Amino acid sequence: MKSTSGNSGVQKKKMNGYVGFSNYPNQVHRRSVKRGFNFTLMVVGESGIGKSTLINTLFDTKIFPDREEMPPSAEPVKGVDVTSMSADIQENGVKLRLTVVDTPGFGDSINNEDAWQPILENIESRFDAYLAQENRVNRSKISDNRIDAVIYFIKPTGHCLRVIDIEFMKRLHTKVNLIPIIAKADTLTAGELEQFKAKILADINYHGIQIFKPVSDEFDDPETVAENREILSKIPFAVVGSEKLVERPDGTMVRGRRYPWGIIEVENEEHNDFIKLRQMLLRSHMEELKDATDMVLYENYRTQKLLSMGHVQDNNVFREFNPLVQMEEERRAHEAKMQKMEAEMAAVFQQKVQEKESKLKQSEEELYARHKEMKTVLEKQRSELEDKKKRAEASTRPITPMEQQHPTKGKKKNIFSGF
Repeated sequence: MKSTSGNSGVQKKKMNGYVGFSNYPNQVHRRSVKRGFNFTLMVVGESGIGKSTLINTLFDTKIFPDREEMPPSAEPVKGVDVTSMSADIQENGVKLRLTVVDTPGFGDSINNEDAWQPILENIESRFDAYLAQENRVNRSKISDNRIDAVIYFIKPTGHCLRVIDIEFMKRLHTKVNLIPIIAKADTLTAGELEQFKAKILADINYHGIQIFKPVSDEFDDPETVAENREILSKIPFAVVGSEKLVERPDGTMVRGRRYPWGIIEVENEEHNDFIKLRQMLLRSHMEELKDATDMVLYENYRTQKLLSMGHVQDNNVFREFNPLVQMEEERRAHEAKMQKMEAEMAAVFQQKVQEKESKLKQSEEELYARHKEMKTVLEKQRSELEDKKKRAEASTRPITPMEQQHPTKGKKKNIFSGF
């Protein structure tokens, strides 16, 4: 046995002989065949658009019974109803529990506002039921009825997506694997179909709607990559369904529809995309659909649900422990904490200095104003004292000798003084 070390630190060993673990996929295959599989498919579209016919054609058996003709006097069903039916089917020893969820009433009303709401609630209720089973103490028997794929039937108008089409896909594209198809594609010509597909894809891209697309990876062989590329080129699938066999001019019987101008064969890739739809849905990507539902769509819903309930994930739980890495992380955390404290202390010190400078400047201005005021008061008092001094000096002036000899001199004589 030879060993090589990769960049991740995990050693790669080269075996010298056969030990047997390469047979593990065969073990998984035998166990899966023994247990069987579950697949839940939802179909959404207006009444009479061909949902039952397409499902019966896909599985080559009558999953949906023949629809009973309603009398003209019967009142139409109001609102959207969500019904499901299950069937156990078997092919080459492989058992499949197929559940088909129908949505009668969708798009049949004059006002189709919120027509998507009962369908969304049904999908979320299935997620909630699975989440409740996961949280049980005993999880030995978990029933999985989550929707693995939704086939959305687009009316063959030849123009673009209607408002109800866009609104439905925008509301549900994060909850389910959306597979849009053009129903009754035999009502459009080849050129009209090509233009209609381009308009649908343009609307889907413009509104940011996510639809299921097969993805190739490095482990796929060139044939698988080519098949995935071919399937992608057909999306959205333009399909024709038929449960009846018709006779071709050469005498062979084929599943299709007869018209005055010729025959539309269901399983002829030159006539429609039914073969590619069935290949993606059942033959090559059924497990990928189930994985996307379980690991992406459901996990996203579960995360949002638990967060809304107040659950917070601790990322340190169940993490691999490495003492050296932990010490390095603690050292970095400590240094970051010290740098933060130093920055905070520097900011506080700077703030204190600014506050002190502001107070000193304010005190200085107050002292200057007080000094100026006192100086003004003192100047005023000095001026008043000088005025008082001058008046006092003038009132106490001494008598001259001449004023003593003639005390009346200088005074006016009274005219009545002689009498």
